Amino acid sequence: MYYECLKYILPFQGARACFLRDIPFSAIYFPVYAHTKLKFADADGHNGPGSLLLSAVIAGVPAAYLVTPADVIKTRLQVAAREGQTTYSGVVDACRKIWREEGGYAFWKGGPARVFRSAPQFGFTLLTYEILQRLFYIDFGGRRPTGSQTKVPVHAGEIRSTNPDHVGGYRLANATFSGMETKFGLFLPKFRTPNQNI
Repeated sequence: MYYECLKYILPFQGARACFLRDIPFSAIYFPVYAHTKLKFADADGHNGPGSLLLSAVIAGVPAAYLVTPADVIKTRLQVAAREGQTTYSGVVDACRKIWREEGGYAFWKGGPARVFRSAPQFGFTLLTYEILQRLFYIDFGGRRPTGSQTKVPVHAGEIRSTNPDHVGGYRLANATFSGMETKFGLFLPKFRTPNQNI
């Protein structure tokens, strides 16, 4: 019975370490990418394919390297130990044993190789995503992604609406969220425009 259960558990070995690696990776990668993309935009605020690729590759360097310890732990947990090799029962156990047997340097093994693999991989992934988003654009949020189009110059005397109902269907969204609050007991934050009375 024990071995029967074990075959279902083993594929998920290292799942915690995956979360420990992937969540910080995303938390580092996407903000760095957004800021780098803004820096490489041209005078009109547009990003071409070259600046998108470069921004994505640059963002991948710190994101991939800084989460290397979690990747080492994940790999140790998921690889079947050979005879005589140390086995690990979980993330904390792996941390303790790696530190005790190999020292702190072991957590950074393979860091540069990880950067050389991950940075270009995520560079081409984000480039493909951005290009496809420009080609098959569906307006979900009322505006295009940053850098996908040039800034439209504001001409003298041009009047632009400040009414929130003109962008993104505010009234429809407000009614939807109100319905969610009453049906599911949620309490969503209330946002007010500067013109509204408090």
